[in-house]
Amino acid sequence: MIDVNRRGEVWVFAEQHKGHLEDTPIELMSKARRLADTLGVKLAAPILGDKVKDLATRLIHCGADKVYVVEHPLLRDYQTNSYAKAMFDLIHKHKPQIVLYGATITGRDLAPRIASAAKAGLTADCTDLQIGDHKTVKDGKLHKKLLFQIRPAFGGNIIATIINHDRWPQMATVREGVMPMPEPDVTRRGEIVKESVKLTQEDLPLEILAEHKRPKKVNLKAARIIVAGGAGVGGKGNFKLVWDLANCLGGAPAASRAAVDLGFIDKDHQVGQTGTTVRPSLYIAVGISGAIQHQAGISQSQKIVAINNDPEAPIFGVAHYKIIGDLNVVVPKMIKAIKEKD
Repeated sequence: MIDVNRRGEVWVFAEQHKGHLEDTPIELMSKARRLADTLGVKLAAPILGDKVKDLATRLIHCGADKVYVVEHPLLRDYQTNSYAKAMFDLIHKHKPQIVLYGATITGRDLAPRIASAAKAGLTADCTDLQIGDHKTVKDGKLHKKLLFQIRPAFGGNIIATIINHDRWPQMATVREGVMPMPEPDVTRRGEIVKESVKLTQEDLPLEILAEHKRPKKVNLKAARIIVAGGAGVGGKGNFKLVWDLANCLGGAPAASRAAVDLGFIDKDHQVGQTGTTVRPSLYIAVGISGAIQHQAGISQSQKIVAINNDPEAPIFGVAHYKIIGDLNVVVPKMIKAIKEKD
């Protein structure tokens, strides 16, 4: 869409599954609310599905000024074609200036299809969003209040800021867990707008016969204490130390990508740029070198304790407390001290 609507709304795609709102769009509300306020426009949330109107109230309580509700029996189950058609029609009608999606399986599938149809740009896996001004090099023109889409690039070795000044809506997917979950305000009032969409069975090229969804083995985003092990733990058997320390602290066991790739623990426990972004009160890194990709996933932790026998390990650069020593000696002592205190 070449027509740039600089007074358009900020949208968050309200992903739902079987009538249950996913966490990611709620997380996005906190940032999107600030973006909308900076721009002086309304924050809206389109929600698609069948019999999903009741979910609109929660979106309003979490910051939305307006909720566009699209209900249709053929939207009961997510399919790329039907959802992309419905979302594109809404975007074409209301012309938002920013549309945000969670970088979930659904968001990563849906957003590129809509970007292609709208001939708009899309930045994937953002870790931050800001509003700022930009002067183009070619003509020296100053573009005010653009969306700065910030994400790691080149394997996490640099942080890139991506902008789109001439083809809107400006669109981005945002990583799960990088935005804080807003506190709902039950006194907030907003507008619920019912929208219609024309769909036929031909818009659904697939027939869903059954759906099997395996729940994650651990909810790292909600954990207040996390104990994570890295390749330095040395082996799957030795990873028991990580589990034992997590258990005695009432925390969740986690791991770096290196530990997951080595088969020490399941991928559901992976923390970092390619895993889960976490923000616990306490994060204990055991035998983790601390590559920038891992640091990106733990930077919002309130306190980071690092245990490593390499005094030059990068993890010490972000740790609040540093323990240089053999984890096979340090961790058992920590477990003993915690149990004796209990």
